[in-house]
Amino acid sequence: MSFFKKIFSSEKKETLDKGLEKSKSSFFDKLGKAVAGKSKVDDDVLDNLEEILVSSDVGVNTTLKIIDRIEARVEKDKYLGTAELNKILREEIAGLLSETNSGEETEYTIPANKKPYVIMVVGVNGAGKTTTIGKLAYQFKKKGLKVVLGAADTFRAAAIDQLQVWADRVDVPIVKQEMGSDPASVAFDALESGVSQNADVIIIDTAGRLHNKVNLMNELTKVKRVMQKVVGDAPHDVLLVLDGSTGQNAFEQAKQFTAATEVTSLAVTKLDGTAKGGVVIGISDQFKIPVKYIGVGEGLNDLQVFNKYEFVDSFFK
Repeated sequence: MSFFKKIFSSEKKETLDKGLEKSKSSFFDKLGKAVAGKSKVDDDVLDNLEEILVSSDVGVNTTLKIIDRIEARVEKDKYLGTAELNKILREEIAGLLSETNSGEETEYTIPANKKPYVIMVVGVNGAGKTTTIGKLAYQFKKKGLKVVLGAADTFRAAAIDQLQVWADRVDVPIVKQEMGSDPASVAFDALESGVSQNADVIIIDTAGRLHNKVNLMNELTKVKRVMQKVVGDAPHDVLLVLDGSTGQNAFEQAKQFTAATEVTSLAVTKLDGTAKGGVVIGISDQFKIPVKYIGVGEGLNDLQVFNKYEFVDSFFK
């Protein structure tokens, strides 16, 4: 597939290669053992590959889909050497990611016809939600866009304080109230403030509680409804932040949040500290929601715009 010959931004690609190192080395160590002494892809190799994909947190359903595709290639070609397995895996996984992700994005962009562009960020506490918001604000500001933050996770004082730290760090305005305030009220004020300041982007943090799905659903619905009194079609993006290092737990979080509200994009964080990078493939495939950002380090530039070609190239390099 010619798209693997693309020339990527070297600095970004180096960071991605490094960030996925644990996932890649774990995967290929297992794959090497699975094909040791084998010259062709047979049932044993496929069984071992299935086990490797599942243990890499690709997920059972997505793994079965990949295995089915490889079996079809084996059937069609009659003889498939194990040396070709890496190339075929790249192609089939890129094909799966293509069904949800356009894959061409490399820059932080917002639609030209949406001003202010309102992003509502959801996710459980500890998934990297506040850090993702801070890094997004930094990247948008770097592009010359005016950004306003809204601290609508009012159930934890720490959440408001953490967002304030990020607002100070990247030097963008923040709208907040006291802990225990109505989240919808904070969101309303943030949008009013953003509109009055002629902001390009408004990012709203929300509470990350999953103990009661009905409460979560009602709360997020109310926040949306109140925002629409200021900006009629807000939010333009509902970004779900998932902790990639939790593997299968991230699937469960995605299931809960997609049941509670309409999620339009995903950010998968903490991929640099884990061997569970395969979770990006499974979540993208199972939920049919595009992965917009991935976190591959702690630096301000280590939240990257997800590009499926770069990801697959780094994973199978």
